[in-house]
Amino acid sequence: MRVTGEDWSRLGDGADRVAHFIGHRAYMKMSGEHCAALDLRRTVGGKPEFFCTVYEQRPQTCRDLERGSAQCAGECMAKRGRVTRLMA
Repeated sequence: MRVTGEDWSRLGDGADRVAHFIGHRAYMKMSGEHCAALDLRRTVGGKPEFFCTVYEQRPQTCRDLERGSAQCAGECMAKRGRVTRLMA
């Protein structure tokens, strides 16, 4: 996902942990098939679930899309392809 200058500022000191620059554009880092800002925890019943470690500071795109929605997945797939082409 693209990270704007405003998003980068909102992420604060932890921006480098979850986002990076490719050329002159910043993107959220990916860890396998998911955003690097996601971490795994267990529910009370022991079921694993992802949670966002930067939820309060998350980029605007993440604020605009419902977590895990088809639109969210589509955005991730589209951005992953664009980032891959930029890195080539």
